[in-house]
Amino acid sequence: MEQPEVLVLERESERQLEETQRRLTQKLCLQQLIGTSPAFVAEISKIPLVAKSDISVLITGETGTGKEMVGRAIHYLSPRAGKPFVPVNCGAIPLELLENELFGHERGAFTGASGSHSGLIQEAEKGSLFLDEVDSLPLLAQIKLLRFLQDKEFRPLGSTKSIKGDVRIIAASNANLEQSVAAGTLRRDLYYRLNVVPIVLPPLRERASDIVVLARHFLAEYAAKLNSPAVQFSTEAERKLTLYSWPGNVRELEHVIERVVVLCTQKTIEEDDIPLPGETNNPGRLSFSEMKANVIARFEMNYVESLLITYKGNITRAAQAAQKERRTFWGLIRKHKIDVRRFKINQVQ
Repeated sequence: MEQPEVLVLERESERQLEETQRRLTQKLCLQQLIGTSPAFVAEISKIPLVAKSDISVLITGETGTGKEMVGRAIHYLSPRAGKPFVPVNCGAIPLELLENELFGHERGAFTGASGSHSGLIQEAEKGSLFLDEVDSLPLLAQIKLLRFLQDKEFRPLGSTKSIKGDVRIIAASNANLEQSVAAGTLRRDLYYRLNVVPIVLPPLRERASDIVVLARHFLAEYAAKLNSPAVQFSTEAERKLTLYSWPGNVRELEHVIERVVVLCTQKTIEEDDIPLPGETNNPGRLSFSEMKANVIARFEMNYVESLLITYKGNITRAAQAAQKERRTFWGLIRKHKIDVRRFKINQVQ
């Protein structure tokens, strides 16, 4: 029979191991979320706190800001870390299939349903389900999701019985969800239920001090991975990176640096080694007026596209939200050569 002292030492050793593993996990989860700008740090600092419980978290931010990465960090820092993390982009699944994908179906639920099918909620049992573009859910699926959040049970298509589920829902969107609620595309009660703790990721253009830090991180990562001679940026190259607005955010920056590293043949990456989309002049040599005009043009395009995303390509509603006449708003669309068809989802203007 083991002595009490031995048992105490073993338990203490187990606790120390668990604490070490917890700290390691936290480091691994958060080390990819790089930045020191106050707005970014304020949001990222919420992650270890909300990970401790199953409280609802809504992550918002433009495309490429790292919403899924934050969702993964919340999951892997939580007690559910040993169970599945299941990400799904609601906007990438046809509307008529979304409910089936989430909740599954029973045999004979619809034509062609020759057997039962487990949905993503069952797939994520005991773990976390990450719902990106949650505002793309059809209203019926929103009702069923709300019921699941409240009662932790759901009913597969064609079933007369409810199923209990133990899944944490982490939602995300690149749209202005308050505008989606006002437009009637997102249920107000679901929005409030998801938005208990908001994490709002700022776009890269609002964290200019982090651009060079991130670029150096990606340079070191890809130079090692691709066996490239590149080890640093010139001062002019870093200035060029800082002056660009990065509409695709951190994801775009990463892809640009990866491409530059692949093509680089020397230790120092120069300004001319970094081609940027829409580049016609060297941004470091633009006049104040030219730079101001470029910034305004990028703002207009980003603002118009964000409204079109929110209102699913409905120009009338987008114009109303912008407090502009439809003709004026349409003029901005034509000015920036925006293809409205990219934003439409079974809606008629």
